[in-house]
Amino acid sequence: MSSYAHLLEPKKLPAQKRSQETYELILKVTAELLADVGVERLSTNLVCKQAGLSPPALYRYFPNKYALLHELGVRLMRDQNELVERWLTPEVLLKPADLLHPALVGLMMDTHRVTADTTAGVWITRALRAVPLLNEVRIASHHVVTDQLQAAMMMVHPDVDPVRLRINIRLSVDVLYSAIEMMFDDPTLELPVVVDSCAWLVYDLFDRMGVIRP
Repeated sequence: MSSYAHLLEPKKLPAQKRSQETYELILKVTAELLADVGVERLSTNLVCKQAGLSPPALYRYFPNKYALLHELGVRLMRDQNELVERWLTPEVLLKPADLLHPALVGLMMDTHRVTADTTAGVWITRALRAVPLLNEVRIASHHVVTDQLQAAMMMVHPDVDPVRLRINIRLSVDVLYSAIEMMFDDPTLELPVVVDSCAWLVYDLFDRMGVIRP
């Protein structure tokens, strides 16, 4: 990501109320267009036309369409990550045998809902995996969640191998996220069944580590 930062990060952050409104308008229109036309057909010219802005007004903040997608991706990942803290609480980690599976189910259902309720949430999710420039947004977000959960679980289970624990948490994050993507890509799948099965996969992974104790 570091070598591409100049291509993705906003050129300027808005300071005044009017510029903040313009900034948010650009992102709102981008999301609406993304939902309508998809990643490939999205363009800065199309955003400008729809938003009633001149290209210089947009380029003052965003150098290209990937910078727009980057900001939308960062915001969606942030909203999804907040759900992890809400569901995988210290109480859940202290009593995983009773609480972990239902907490994972709740986390996945809420993540699916937040993604579906976000304008172009499904397209943003796809872009974060399909566009090489944007991959780091998803990976960095998963590392943040992994760091948080590893620190919390090490406090509860200080004797667990930290290397193996981190790998299992990272695998679990990707499994849950990939399952949510799969449900959007294949609407024939029954959401509750996929969520329940995926939650048990993650539960069993940690059970094998010995952190699921009756």
